[in-house]
Amino acid sequence: MTRPMPWRRAPRATAVASLLALLVALDAGFPSLASAHGLVGGTTLPIPEWLFAWAAAIVLIVSFFALALLWPRPRLQQHGLRKVARIPRGTRPVCELIGVALFAIVVYCAFAGTSVPLANLAPTVVWVAFWVGVPVASVLLGDIFRPFNPWRAIARWFGLLGKLVPGLAGEPMRYPARLGNWPAAAGIIAFAWVELVYVNRDDPATLGVLMVSFAFVQVIGISLFGDETWSTRADPFSVWFGLCARISVWETRGRDLCVRPLLSGLPGLEVLPGTVALLCALIGSTTFDGASNGVLWVNVAPHLQTFFGNLGFGPTAAGEVSFSLGLAIAVAFVALLYWAGVRGMRTVGGRHTTTELAGRFVHTLVPIAFAYALAHYFSLLVYQGQALGYLISDPLGHGSNLFGTANGQVNYGLISASAIWYVQVGALVAGHVGGLVLAHDRALAVYREDAVAATRSQYWMLTVMVGFTCLGLWLLSAVNT
Repeated sequence: MTRPMPWRRAPRATAVASLLALLVALDAGFPSLASAHGLVGGTTLPIPEWLFAWAAAIVLIVSFFALALLWPRPRLQQHGLRKVARIPRGTRPVCELIGVALFAIVVYCAFAGTSVPLANLAPTVVWVAFWVGVPVASVLLGDIFRPFNPWRAIARWFGLLGKLVPGLAGEPMRYPARLGNWPAAAGIIAFAWVELVYVNRDDPATLGVLMVSFAFVQVIGISLFGDETWSTRADPFSVWFGLCARISVWETRGRDLCVRPLLSGLPGLEVLPGTVALLCALIGSTTFDGASNGVLWVNVAPHLQTFFGNLGFGPTAAGEVSFSLGLAIAVAFVALLYWAGVRGMRTVGGRHTTTELAGRFVHTLVPIAFAYALAHYFSLLVYQGQALGYLISDPLGHGSNLFGTANGQVNYGLISASAIWYVQVGALVAGHVGGLVLAHDRALAVYREDAVAATRSQYWMLTVMVGFTCLGLWLLSAVNT
């Protein structure tokens, strides 16, 4: 994929040339259709694969020029809210009880249930319902995780108990500003490492230990630094799900349920140290998850494992070190691609530093991160998500039938493989168009005195968006079949 150079000057021709190079790569970069997580087998599409790639790039280019013509002033930087409902009193404690109960049930299943991953409720809840389902629900319904967050509820209960005991209650410590979102970014990397690298990731008992350990850290963090501060800065899942909720049209203010324009929650994102790293980690980890199923990684990984084996690592350790290196490279590549676009923008109206622009435009990566996750995990959600229907009747895998659904099966005919591919491509394109809209709107605010400079700066972001689209489509088509 072509990187825009040189850095000293950024004429329009350079950005356009980069775009053309990306489009040429599209024509040769999608040799065969394959699937992301959970998609069984391949399929023959009614439209050639390469046409999808060209169509996606054309949609982004047309969207870019349409925005330049039809969106002359910022519209999303400030937005109004329309109240639509009042949340009933007592909702919060009920939601907290439900969240803690569900967490306790899943932990119990992890320790007391069968060691067969697909027969135990815990792995499906963690890897499908929680990691994939909650972000989708957050985009559709708003920040639904917040009221059900179990470790947040546990910390609050301990806090209430502490107020009853003299000497235990106290003011939260000051959260170090330099930490920002770095703990959340580190948490996402750690979770991705467990998901993609750790060999025992599907073992229910191992998941149970990790769940309890994570909850313990979160309760301690909230107790030390305060509920809101820790949850919006350091808790990786609260931060990620909250970012997804900013895409949604729904927002709660106190007990008021409000409606806002789509995407308008993102421009107000507080950019902290580590926010850029967090988004790059999210996109990069999904990138590696897709690439690790492809021909390129299948050809490279054995050589890496042999190399680390020759250094004295055992077979399992050599494999984990190799995949850890691949994960790190994927995250670094995503960061480099974003940084390239930001450095290009810096050459337009030269008063802004690279670090400043990286922070001002980082919210444009949120729809892309969600699009990558949805495209990559959609088939897993559609197919393996059905397993929850029978696992709730036999959560331990011991032969019970609590709700009469234990004999259910996954219906692989629920949606065709072609339809899944259309949804995946549509998610990628929609996510990147959303990123373009946010970038254009922010550019109008940053270069408010010069609309021409605002448009010129976005040639670079267009290149980045097409680059991410190419990467996402390649990941969907690069699985080794």
